[in-house]
Amino acid sequence: MAGPTPYILFPGTAREALTFYGDVFGCAVQLHTFAEFGRADGSADAIAHGYLTGGAVVLSGADVSGDERPVRSEGMMLALLGTAAPSTLRTWFSRLGEGGRVVDDLQKRPWGASDGQVIDRYGLHWLIGFEGDESD
Repeated sequence: MAGPTPYILFPGTAREALTFYGDVFGCAVQLHTFAEFGRADGSADAIAHGYLTGGAVVLSGADVSGDERPVRSEGMMLALLGTAAPSTLRTWFSRLGEGGRVVDDLQKRPWGASDGQVIDRYGLHWLIGFEGDESD
């Protein structure tokens, strides 16, 4: 059984954001427009449903419509702790920081693990880290 899957409501940037995440995490991206779903409550080319597939990160999203409010990430982080090799996690951290903001550098902690936090260009707050040495 899979754990919870984040489903992000974007303020009209779902296509751009999901494509970015697919590129960062090496996933294929599936996008379906409002027109494809027969929806008239937004722009025909807005994303009604999109998701990443075939990679280590599971993420879904859509563009807001009507009275829906877009994502605002406060008091929550998306944790990618030990989900890939340390070199891959470092790359993800770096890529997510492009156009975003590093909250806490990815660094070795006194207890031996390495972690860091970054808020990406779409406002999602990520906690990325790994146990052990870089070579593990």
